[in-house]
Amino acid sequence: MPPSFSVFTIGDALITFNPSQTGPMRYVPQFERKVGGAELNFAIGCSRLGLRSKWVSRLGKDEFGRYIYNFVRGEGVNTEDVHFVEGYPTSLNFKEIREDGSGKTFYYRYQSPILTLAPNDITEEMLEGINLVHITGVFLAVDPKNLEIAKRVLEIAKQKHITVSMDPNIRLKLWTIEEARKAYFELFPYVDILLTGLDEIKLILDSSSEEDFVNLAKRYNIDQLVIKDGANGSRVYYRGIWFQKEAFAVKPVDTVGAGDGFDAGYIYGYLHDLHMEERLAFANGVGALVTTVSGDNEGLPYLEEVWSFIRNEAVIER
Repeated sequence: MPPSFSVFTIGDALITFNPSQTGPMRYVPQFERKVGGAELNFAIGCSRLGLRSKWVSRLGKDEFGRYIYNFVRGEGVNTEDVHFVEGYPTSLNFKEIREDGSGKTFYYRYQSPILTLAPNDITEEMLEGINLVHITGVFLAVDPKNLEIAKRVLEIAKQKHITVSMDPNIRLKLWTIEEARKAYFELFPYVDILLTGLDEIKLILDSSSEEDFVNLAKRYNIDQLVIKDGANGSRVYYRGIWFQKEAFAVKPVDTVGAGDGFDAGYIYGYLHDLHMEERLAFANGVGALVTTVSGDNEGLPYLEEVWSFIRNEAVIER
């Protein structure tokens, strides 16, 4: 039976170079080529969970661009609105991974192909049959005009009564917190599900008060305010009640992409109407599994793996 729900996302993609060993990047002798990008990771995560997934982007007309395109198609993601452009090299990043699994990312995305995408490239037809639109702050940070592109997507989504989710995914290497706040607050009125890290919402509101978190949701009519807190688990504010779920104990080797995986898991739970606590547990499970594999999206699990993991029905071998 084909999947019954479709998700849409838009954003840059990169060739990610993973280090051959842990430690400061300047001491790493070799790197392995991978594929990355927050929105792309989300699209792949959804596809592996059995959702129909559509990703809109631009790639350099070069070998790296072709590699990304073929990789994404192989994951079952709809790429009909992904196009190659001349004169804009496919973006790169290099990862640094420390012994505890934490890491840093160094971007080389000057003249990214996504810069050629314009608001008038977004059509109503692109969102036909879509159940949910997912936007992240990474796309917004790459270029100032991307805010207008995102607004165009979200305006169409609202006209079509499509649910909107957003992950602020703050990248302070790409813009300032002041620039980020301005963009986020312009988009919050469109958002139904806000998926944010605890550190991120503290930065956005310049506050650690739970009351301020709730007031944000109420002010913008955000139906579900989801807060990710890594090893401390996650929680969601929904209709006046906080629901929470503890994290799963795993030994992380690479935390990059865990938040994107969590988002895909939560959206799967939302679309399949799981109870709030089960929805959080499912998302926590996806995020945990991602951290057990090196790479941005290699650890994104398939549906049966997630259920086996969170129900302790089987040992996940990776």
